[in-house]
Amino acid sequence: MIQFSEVSLQRGTQFLLEEADLTIFEGQKVGLIGANGAGKSSLFAMIRGELSADTGEVILPGQRRIAFMAQEVEETQRSALDYCLDGDDHLRLIEANIAKAQAQDNHHDHALWLGEYESAHGYTAQSRAETLLQGLGFKMSDMHKPVADFSGGWRIRLNLAKALMCPSDVLLLDEPTNHLDLDAVMWLENWLRQYPGTLLLISHDRDFLDGICSHIVHLYQKKLTLYKGNYSDYERQRSEHLAQQQSNFERQQAKRAHLQQYVDRFRYKATKAKQAQSRLKMLEKMELIGPAHIDSQFSFSIPVAEKTSQLLINLSQADLGYTSPTGEQSIQLGNSNFALRDGQRVGLLGPNGAGKSTLIKSIVGELAILSGDRVTGENLKIGYFSQHQLSALDLEASPLLHIQRLTPKVLESDIRRYLGGFGFIGDDALRPVKGFSGGEKARLALSLISWTKPNLLVLDEPTNHLDIEMRQALTEALQEFPGSILLVSHDRHLLNSTVDEFYLVADHHIQPFEGDLAAYHAWLQARQANAAQIEKNELNPDKVEKVDRKEERRKAAELREKLRPLRKQIEKYEKAVQTAQSHLDKISDAMTDATLYEAEQRDKLQTLLSEEAKWKKALEENEEAWFEAQEELEDAQAQLS
Repeated sequence: MIQFSEVSLQRGTQFLLEEADLTIFEGQKVGLIGANGAGKSSLFAMIRGELSADTGEVILPGQRRIAFMAQEVEETQRSALDYCLDGDDHLRLIEANIAKAQAQDNHHDHALWLGEYESAHGYTAQSRAETLLQGLGFKMSDMHKPVADFSGGWRIRLNLAKALMCPSDVLLLDEPTNHLDLDAVMWLENWLRQYPGTLLLISHDRDFLDGICSHIVHLYQKKLTLYKGNYSDYERQRSEHLAQQQSNFERQQAKRAHLQQYVDRFRYKATKAKQAQSRLKMLEKMELIGPAHIDSQFSFSIPVAEKTSQLLINLSQADLGYTSPTGEQSIQLGNSNFALRDGQRVGLLGPNGAGKSTLIKSIVGELAILSGDRVTGENLKIGYFSQHQLSALDLEASPLLHIQRLTPKVLESDIRRYLGGFGFIGDDALRPVKGFSGGEKARLALSLISWTKPNLLVLDEPTNHLDIEMRQALTEALQEFPGSILLVSHDRHLLNSTVDEFYLVADHHIQPFEGDLAAYHAWLQARQANAAQIEKNELNPDKVEKVDRKEERRKAAELREKLRPLRKQIEKYEKAVQTAQSHLDKISDAMTDATLYEAEQRDKLQTLLSEEAKWKKALEENEEAWFEAQEELEDAQAQLS
């Protein structure tokens, strides 16, 4: 059990926690959420013993092994595999003692430590480490590369692998999906579901939290509130709480107004003074309930270009890839055909390194195509977001100045109002970028893209560094955006909420993917099993089992085909619901006509009432059918995944 009892934690002049209470029981999987800067990482540091409470106490179980994911990776020449194995420090200690006993020719200690090595599952450690690294996207050829050879994002993956390698009773993970692609996120979610200990997880990925957590802790207004269930359960419970809070607040305000009115009228009249004073005391003692409100500071829309083209961009028989300084071509996607039309909303799927970023860079013109044709519409206007855009920001300039450079004649007040929707309120709009966090830089980059009024949004992992509130605001803005979207993201909620179709980038090809993310997960598992079998055959050539790739693809297509009738049913019911609602809206508008209730209009009124009853019944029946079909689809997807 981990317990916070009346804990206060102060940083500088501000309190992050103030008399906060929380109890986490053994085996619970807890998601910790809250705004950036609220103190989530500080709470982890208190659990690890790196920070002490200013008041109150943090009670931790004795003899409990705590593993955590570090945020920094030191420069080292140790191989990726050895770095991961270092996570099991107990095993490393045993290995050191075995080596020491061997050097001293101490047979007794040598035998003793070999027994400890077997008990610590030392003989399977390397294969377990390789499995972890492969699950997080590393290839077998990466295992013996020095850590120093990997980029920052891949080093963070190594830190995650090291934390997972550590045998632990309590596992602390701080935003583990930030530098992962969709495939690795799905693998990690499955691994954490099977983790037997107590898990505390900081994440802004709502689908990831939904798939793992048994409880959610909300760090809000310096308090820790525990909700039972996953993130969706938390949202529902908090909405109910806020609605009740608002209702109580409104009733209380009405009561206060009534009491205050009485006090104001009679407090100076001798005959009523006593009653007025008693009501005044009631007002003073009454506990004020804060008005409930959606407290997100983010609210924005993305305007679209005034002119557009029916065909925005078309790649025809194009070879996509890179040209080396010596002129050698490296083709990642060969003979590619891909087009984006006005209003199309496409999500890109595919394994890490398959060429999604290459496709995106070729579309936006950052990479020249190696051969073939790239044709753009006359009115194409691209808004492109990638992590590269963050490093291109002027560190000395403010958000306000960035936009003024784009449109010098726009009033400063209009720009500041616009930036407020992205969280740059007041003096934040005037701060230089060099002091910004990763999330603030991402918000600024998104605001600059939005300001240019594109008709095609090309977004490569736009949610990295964004908290849940900003992700939700971005999701809503993309849902309302009338232009075209091309999206790569590991955030499944964003993908599910904003795109209408998927394309698969794999095996040097681009093709439409008939299915949703559950079908993609099934395809991915089949592909990984196939790859594992091929690797096994290469290691054991005498025991080769023939693997038919066509058969694997046929099975994956079969799985998708089973879901197709259900999806068509759901689409049919959705259209029927929309039709019924449309008719009801028209009837409702017609019935607002006052003349309809005159005697001579009686027949027309009866007809409208009859139509209303008919369409209400149709609405209810199709809604019920939609819910049943949706549940059936979810059950089928669960079985397939």
